[in-house]
Amino acid sequence: MAAVEQLGYQTPTPIQLRAIPAILEGQDLIAEAQTGTGKTAAFGLPIIERLSQVSVTEPYHDIRALVLVPTRELAVQVGETLLAYGQYVGMRVISIFGGVRFDNQIRKMKRGADVLVATPGRLLDMLKQKKLSLDQLEVLVLDEADRMLDMGFIQDIRQLIELMPAERQTLLFSATLSDPIQALADRLLKSPARIQVARRNSTNRQIRQSAYAVTNADKTDVLLYLIQAGRWRQTLVFTRTKRRADQVASELQQEGVRALPLHGDVHQRERLRALEAFRSGEADVLVATDVAARGLDIEALPQVVNYDLPNQPEAYVHRIGRTGRAGQAGWAVSLVAPEERRFLKAISALIDKPLQVQPVPTLENGKLVEAGAQSTEKAARRQGKAKHDSAAARKGKPAKTDTGVKRPARSAGRKSLFT
Repeated sequence: MAAVEQLGYQTPTPIQLRAIPAILEGQDLIAEAQTGTGKTAAFGLPIIERLSQVSVTEPYHDIRALVLVPTRELAVQVGETLLAYGQYVGMRVISIFGGVRFDNQIRKMKRGADVLVATPGRLLDMLKQKKLSLDQLEVLVLDEADRMLDMGFIQDIRQLIELMPAERQTLLFSATLSDPIQALADRLLKSPARIQVARRNSTNRQIRQSAYAVTNADKTDVLLYLIQAGRWRQTLVFTRTKRRADQVASELQQEGVRALPLHGDVHQRERLRALEAFRSGEADVLVATDVAARGLDIEALPQVVNYDLPNQPEAYVHRIGRTGRAGQAGWAVSLVAPEERRFLKAISALIDKPLQVQPVPTLENGKLVEAGAQSTEKAARRQGKAKHDSAAARKGKPAKTDTGVKRPARSAGRKSLFT
């Protein structure tokens, strides 16, 4: 309780209110809650409470609780959070994941861990080489299980299950629950309690969602305009590919925006450095692939941008869940090219909320102002006007918005907005 108070926790969230008692009673649990609603505390606090009841006097700490997560970033985040929860009860918490030297992580585990947070692939490698044992495991947590299945970890998870005691408590937490996840839960959990604190695949009501009609060629200029005109800081931008993330980050840097790329090809040390720069405010924009859709927890992250819409609608829920966390307001912006309309339609069906494209906002009295959802044709006409204004600007004439306010100027060598 001293650790919880130190972290500033005052009122439990709905998922915490319902999950903590069930976990303390030793029940298996399948829980569905929106991203950013406090799932880590919902399973972390009762697990630490349970483990702390038995003091460990041996130098080596057997692994008694295991949290499986899909990404390196989430492994780091969950590990740091659980370590903070258990700081006053002598809880040893370690995170292991791929992308760093194997021998370094073996050394970290030399004295064992009460709680191990791991990605499936790296943990399986260690177990196969008999560097670790799960013989004393009491609690298994599958965190963001749907994402693990999306990333192809199902075979690794099945192999890991074979290396665990049959008698254990199993907890499955996720922001979304698909039929494959339900099938996995049916195989792994025994008479689980079921908790659903939000309608399936719903999005946080605190998040304002906007979709702007653009072309692929216009996306970087529109993004730059929004960042500069809106004076955006701590903006998380999602692209579909690693190459696209590098390209967008580079183009933003050329315009003086402090942007960094984050994706699977970036070395782990650089990824952690980029995340720290983003958290501390040294970088204003992080351009990422879906590797950052889970495990990136920035307090009061104001806005998230879908530079490319995901082709899996569930990924949209997780992406925009990076903003609007812990009761804060957030803004999710999607730049929708004509060929992405089918993705937007699928997303609207999943979240049961119509997302209509509208023109790019204008700048009025120093603020971005939306014109409201309009038809595709009307959006195109508005964008055509913007192109005309931009062309006028290149000829030395002032380029104005409909409100008479100039759009941000472009650097030499870069094409103007919407061209």
